[in-house]
Amino acid sequence: MQLSAMQRGFLGWLASGGDEEAARLPLVRREGLAVYQNNYRGSLMACLADSYPQTLAWLGEAAFHAAAARHIDRVLPHSWTLDDYADGFPASLIEDYPYDGEIGELARIEWALSRCFVAEDAVPLTPQQIAHVDWEQAIVQSVPALEILPLHANAGEIWIALAEEVPPPEVRWNEAPAPWLVWRQDGLCRLRPIEPDEAAMLGHLAHGSRFSDLCAMAVAQRGEEQGLAFIGQALSRWVGDGLVTVQDR
Repeated sequence: MQLSAMQRGFLGWLASGGDEEAARLPLVRREGLAVYQNNYRGSLMACLADSYPQTLAWLGEAAFHAAAARHIDRVLPHSWTLDDYADGFPASLIEDYPYDGEIGELARIEWALSRCFVAEDAVPLTPQQIAHVDWEQAIVQSVPALEILPLHANAGEIWIALAEEVPPPEVRWNEAPAPWLVWRQDGLCRLRPIEPDEAAMLGHLAHGSRFSDLCAMAVAQRGEEQGLAFIGQALSRWVGDGLVTVQDR
């Protein structure tokens, strides 16, 4: 048997634990195989628990570990790093709990926080630099460590309460998805609600946009006085939260 075929067979056995898969492995003795499967499943279970601590707190240990075990049965590791194994867990929770959507949304928040934590660094615009920018030519771009999540439930409020170890609110549902901002600032990952118009404006900045175009867009939507006030207030928040970089061209 080729090494690659043996590796595939061993991985298949780790996932299933079946006697038939074990019998196909070219091993003289099989008494110690259970150790490898226990380590495999234990490592994946620990990865999910470490990646989703507030989801675990919301579900409780028994329900979380049961959901994690089902996920491990369905989904094989797919990356060189164990950390990436956690990426599909929100989808599994959405499938397992179709009538408790806040569970999947809590997991989506936690995975977004994880992505922001390891996202590429950027040097955000600071309040001290604002006066020195040529805003007629400036290109404004959002930092890489930023995501906007549309949430149907009040999962953001629940997550914050769980993280602060205070009683979480009861589940509520929005008529339309409410955007929440996830980002990293000064090495810490943060979460807050954001107005839909501001979320849409930030969405334009993923690949950079002229500030003059943002102003024109805001004026077209709100009129000159209210549009310029809106974009000025939004820019102040973005700078305060470390959300944008600026280049003069």
